[in-house]
Amino acid sequence: MDPHCRRHERGSNWTDQEIVELLQLWSEDSIQIELESSLRNQRVFDRIALILREKGMFRTGDQCREKIKKMKLEYRRIKDNHKSRSWKFYDVMDRVLANRPALTSSTQGGTFVAHHLYQSPDRSDSLQGNYSLGSFGPATSGNVPVPHDTSQESLPSPAATKQRRRRKAGKTVCGHGGGKCCSQGPLNKALANLLVWQQCAEDRLLSWEEARLEKELQADERRQQQEEKRAERERQHEMHLFNMLTGALTAVRQGATTTETAPTNTAVSLLDHQSAFLATSTASSAPSSSQPHTQAPSALAVSTKATMKSELHPSVKTCTSSESVLATVRGAKSPEASVYLSNRGNSIRQQQGILQAGFAHYGANRYDIDNPNGVINLGTSENKLCYDLLHKRLTRSDMLHVDPALLQYGDWRGHTFLREAVAEFLTHYCHSPKLLKADNVVVMNGCSALFSCIAAVICDPKDAILIPSPFYGAITEDVQLYSDVKLFHAPLESEDGNEDGRLFHLTVSKLEEAMQRAKQEGVNIRAIILVNPHNPLAEIYTPNEMLSFLQFAKRNEIHAIIDEVYMLTVFDESVTFHSVLSLESLPDPQRTHIMWGLSKDFAMAGNRIGTLYTENQDLVEALTKLGSFHGVTGTSQHQVAQLLQDREWISKEFLPENRRRLKAAHRYLTDELQTMDIHYLDSSATLYVWADFRKFLRSPSFEEELYMWRCFLKHNVVLSCGQAFSCCTPGWFRIVFADQQDHLQLGLKRIREALKEIKESSTNRDFFIVKEASEESERPVNEDSAPSDNATIENSTSSPQSKSSDQLKEKACSVLDTSSLGPDELVLLDCQAAKPAESLDTLIGTLKHQIRSSDWLEKNTPERSAGEDPEILDVFQTLLAQARK
Repeated sequence: MDPHCRRHERGSNWTDQEIVELLQLWSEDSIQIELESSLRNQRVFDRIALILREKGMFRTGDQCREKIKKMKLEYRRIKDNHKSRSWKFYDVMDRVLANRPALTSSTQGGTFVAHHLYQSPDRSDSLQGNYSLGSFGPATSGNVPVPHDTSQESLPSPAATKQRRRRKAGKTVCGHGGGKCCSQGPLNKALANLLVWQQCAEDRLLSWEEARLEKELQADERRQQQEEKRAERERQHEMHLFNMLTGALTAVRQGATTTETAPTNTAVSLLDHQSAFLATSTASSAPSSSQPHTQAPSALAVSTKATMKSELHPSVKTCTSSESVLATVRGAKSPEASVYLSNRGNSIRQQQGILQAGFAHYGANRYDIDNPNGVINLGTSENKLCYDLLHKRLTRSDMLHVDPALLQYGDWRGHTFLREAVAEFLTHYCHSPKLLKADNVVVMNGCSALFSCIAAVICDPKDAILIPSPFYGAITEDVQLYSDVKLFHAPLESEDGNEDGRLFHLTVSKLEEAMQRAKQEGVNIRAIILVNPHNPLAEIYTPNEMLSFLQFAKRNEIHAIIDEVYMLTVFDESVTFHSVLSLESLPDPQRTHIMWGLSKDFAMAGNRIGTLYTENQDLVEALTKLGSFHGVTGTSQHQVAQLLQDREWISKEFLPENRRRLKAAHRYLTDELQTMDIHYLDSSATLYVWADFRKFLRSPSFEEELYMWRCFLKHNVVLSCGQAFSCCTPGWFRIVFADQQDHLQLGLKRIREALKEIKESSTNRDFFIVKEASEESERPVNEDSAPSDNATIENSTSSPQSKSSDQLKEKACSVLDTSSLGPDELVLLDCQAAKPAESLDTLIGTLKHQIRSSDWLEKNTPERSAGEDPEILDVFQTLLAQARK
């Protein structure tokens, strides 16, 4: 085969210009006549390829024939299925295939010669020869024809001359006597039958060819699916190796702190290069656009890289695990992609975080009198203490009014009477210095709808909103599912590094640091979300703090979205909540928007009502356009307006009793936590407590936190773990106390049982390492591990900064990430009986074996990224050479 044509095998990779030239040649009448009149048409496509070659298009006859067959198949699919005829070559194919000339044939010299069959008025079976083959010249018998030279006039062949003479003699005889004319009738009939048979044969051949092409397409799809599965397995294997590298480098750092600087820099360089490889591998081997969720391995690589840098540089505080795939339930089987949904639809369908998973577990098996073994839900923030108060008020006669206007379309911002009631309510309970206006109020079906709509009208797709973490995790879906807006985290630390000793304390400096990091990463921040009182920390920010946050937003020209949905849920009389609306003036009124709803303060989470107050009329108009998607029923608006206008019931009956019950439930929960020696953040508001379970983790990792969360589910009690709120420190849980006391007692009992089980399993736990080497590679592993053993022992005995054997043993065993390893990849290792040097030696030996047995280093060669960073390339080549020894 011509070397120019090797890359075009099987007729693939055709450009539009090549296809146009091919169709121009193939659509000529002479070519169609010859193709219709012969069963073997290879010589015709060879001539077409020869003409294309003269025009600088190197194609073979086989490639031309395959391309025409595929285009015929595509044409038939579109025409038979009545699909949209937007294919650019459909008209050309339709003109050629739908208007082919009728043909007859005669045998001469064992070959078929093509003729036009014209329809005469007096006889439809008469024949007329036509040898005009355009630029290809006359067909020859037994030889591949060559392009016709138009400069020289071709002479008729002797066979054609004899044929014309016989036809002329036949016409003469027929005209005089008619005897021979009658004798030609059977011959014409036989020729016509032959043409019919030939047409049927070609139809069968074409149907067979279509079936073959269909099978090839199906085979290609199966091969693509197998390739995607193989690529996924390779990525998982690469991540296993990467986790082992994390453990090895951390153990080496713990065992040899005096020589930490150089290995650390080398390891970080290797880490950057390997992370780039993982991202490249993910992008190159990701499934097609019809399959969702192709970004997860890349995110995991970034998360692992951040974790490694945090281990190697303790002074650098990174907190990206809350932004990684840990926000979703690992191990949970996501539904397969549906052919009935778009990519976005499949992504939304497969979206399920930890909060949603816990609530779904509770919804499938709720605890009640008839189901004493059901699930106790202490994870969902709902107030279940005031049903009797609400039932009494909501069943009054003024709530049952139905006006015709309530059953018709209304203002999509909310009925005027409701917006006026909201404005008066916020003016009174937020202690606003000025009367708030009803025109600045927007009412929708819940604060989640408001988050989604605000993100849609102030952000473009791929923009980001700044938010301190931890935060209420459902906001991520609120701003992302519809608007494709991301949240950019400003992580709050759990260490006692603040002057006032407040854990997870938000300051302007942390916001400035996050803003600077976003600019370095090229993220466009359009707004900041502030929740006060906070969820899940239950912290109440002072007016000065809120004013400084708003001034920060003004300096950076970003919107400030203030969520005050817990503003009346303050149960300590000594603590006062100050709303942003109580400030004398706002730094940037046009970019400040305050949200409030009934779900928390009035214990009505099922009554979907959320309100927004903003002085920006452009924002109000934009939200009004989206109000038809998030409207509230007229009768519900009437009931809410009546409730908000009843200040006597709110101030004298509901709020005092609600606060008393919340305070009693909070005291009961905190007393039990103190009995269990569990620390928590002291709070005076909201419906929950932010509790510290870190000492119960078997190792300080989010995998262990998720294991604890699942252990609680196993004991039929739902809590919300920290990673559901993007907390950067594992081991924190949110416990909701706004429930009946008997439910709280049973829930805490089950928590104790789960913690007891975790403690026992931690005591008797066998630590795991990667799968044991095969018999072939056992000897190299032992040989490699012997010198490492000696070196480790010498280092540990000579270094004055070496830690105790118990600490090193615990660290070497705990750094391994075994949550994603299969059962066939794990072997037991009794870390309690192993010596520190032997444990580290086994780890390093196994790591060497895994690197040697994996083909990842062979496929992801350093040369692929040679232009990115030569220094990292040199480091990687050196380590690669050492690994191959």
